[in-house]
Amino acid sequence: MSNTSEKLQKVLARAGLGSRREMETAIADGRVRVNGQVATLGDRIEPHDRVALDERPVTLRSAEEVPRRVIMYNKPEGELCTRKDPEGRRTVFDRLPRLKGERWIAIGRLDINTSGLLLFTTDGELANRLMHPATQIEREYAVRVMGEVTKGQIKAMAEGVMLDDGPARFTDVQEFGGEGINTWFHVVIMEGRNREVRRLWESQNLTVSRLKRVRYGNIFLDKRTKAGEWIELGQDEIDDLAAQAGLESRRVPELTPDEKNRWSRDKNKRRPVQGVRKPKAPRNRGH
Repeated sequence: MSNTSEKLQKVLARAGLGSRREMETAIADGRVRVNGQVATLGDRIEPHDRVALDERPVTLRSAEEVPRRVIMYNKPEGELCTRKDPEGRRTVFDRLPRLKGERWIAIGRLDINTSGLLLFTTDGELANRLMHPATQIEREYAVRVMGEVTKGQIKAMAEGVMLDDGPARFTDVQEFGGEGINTWFHVVIMEGRNREVRRLWESQNLTVSRLKRVRYGNIFLDKRTKAGEWIELGQDEIDDLAAQAGLESRRVPELTPDEKNRWSRDKNKRRPVQGVRKPKAPRNRGH
C-alpha cells in the first residue's frame, strides 16, 4: 500500500462534506464511488483517484489546503444536533453562517434538553481528533440537581459507575451553591458518550433538572454569545484547540468581503416566535 493512500472517510471529511462518522454512513449506504465503482468501508484512496458522493464529484484536498475555521455557538434548549429534522424542529445548524463549498462539522453533540457551548469547524481532522476518546478533552457542565446530594454519591460518581455502555466517571465535581432541589454543581467528563452526565446522576437516583455545557477543552462559554448566538474564534484560541488535538498550527483565513456581508446578515437573522392566537369568541348579537 502506498504511503500516500488515506482512508476514504478521512478524505471525505477533510473535503468538508461532514464528520468521519457521517462519511462512514454514506459509504456503507453505497452513496460513494471511487473511479466509478461503489466504495466500501475500509477503502483507501490515492490523491489521483476520482471520488463522487451522491453522483457529485468531490474535490480532494490535502490537509494543508483545508481552511481551519471554528465558531462557538451557545445552544438553547429545544434545538437538535442534526442537520435536518423530519419533524421540522429547529436544529443547531439553522442559525450558523453559510459557507461556500464547505460545511460546518459539529465537534460533539448535546441532546435536545441540554444547552450551552457547541463548537463547529470546517476542518474534519480537527473535529475527529477533538471528539476521539484517546485525545482526552475535558468537557465541563453546569448541572442543577433535584434531590439531596450526599458526599457518598459524589464519591461514587468520581470513582466510577458502571453504566449500560461501560464504566463512567466525573474527573471533577464541584458544588456551586443553591439549596434543596436547586443545588448547582460543575462536573467534568473526558468523553462525549450519549447522555453520560445525566446517566451518571441517575445512577445515584438523582434527577438533573438543568444541564448546560460551559467548557470544551480550553474554550469557555462566555458573554460573547447569548443563547442562539455564535462567534468566530480567533487564531490563538484555534491554535490552542489544535495543539490539544496534536495538530500543527494553521493560519485562519480572513473572510472575503462577500463572506463578511453574508456572515453579518446571518448573524443578525432571528426567527420570530409565532404566538398561538386564540380564536375570537363569536359576538352575541341580541335583537
